[in-house]
Amino acid sequence: MATTQRIHPSILSADFVNLETELQRIATADLVHVDVMDNHFVPNLTFGPPVVERIQAVSPLPLDVHLMISDADRWAPGYAEMGAASVTFHAEAAADPVGLARRLRQIGARAGIALKPGTAAEPYLELLPEFDMVLVMTVEPGFGGQAFMPDMMPKLRQFAEAKKRLGLDLWLQVDGGISADTIGIAAEAGADTFVAGSAVYKGDPSAQIAALREAAARHVCGETL
Repeated sequence: MATTQRIHPSILSADFVNLETELQRIATADLVHVDVMDNHFVPNLTFGPPVVERIQAVSPLPLDVHLMISDADRWAPGYAEMGAASVTFHAEAAADPVGLARRLRQIGARAGIALKPGTAAEPYLELLPEFDMVLVMTVEPGFGGQAFMPDMMPKLRQFAEAKKRLGLDLWLQVDGGISADTIGIAAEAGADTFVAGSAVYKGDPSAQIAALREAAARHVCGETL
């Protein structure tokens, strides 16, 4: 059975002054990745609820909101309530990850949990049925354009193996340094959902999205096609 390879362009690399036009340029992708940063959990400041709500209103695609913010238990449900298709919070920023995921699902969003490079997979492997997506960060969160960290692949494989063992319909996402040169490495390790910013917006976004999708599709977990 073929694995679906999803491309979620990050608008962190878009032209913020012409954001509606930039959203239209990535209409061939699967979801739009929106990085919400609070300059506290990570040392950068991007969008807040009012801007995300306007992005939601004009986007041709559903939103994949990645919350790099403190006190996720308090703030994450609001993004689900405004209509985001998927809301991902960081394990390191949630007091009750399972309770928060259940709340997001109750509202109607997919619930994702993200792990920074220094966070181990083991505490979350048996909790996977509570989530719709796991995001394994392949850079330290906070800024776009960083180099891909291949040493995160063993962690990704742990989640891929647990997903298979538990028989879950779980998306495995990677974010950070994803390009045509690195996407195959992540796909081989089990990723099926890829966030790419500069790799998409550096040229014609439609062509870049197609190239990334093709590069990912040539690989499956543990096997090169």
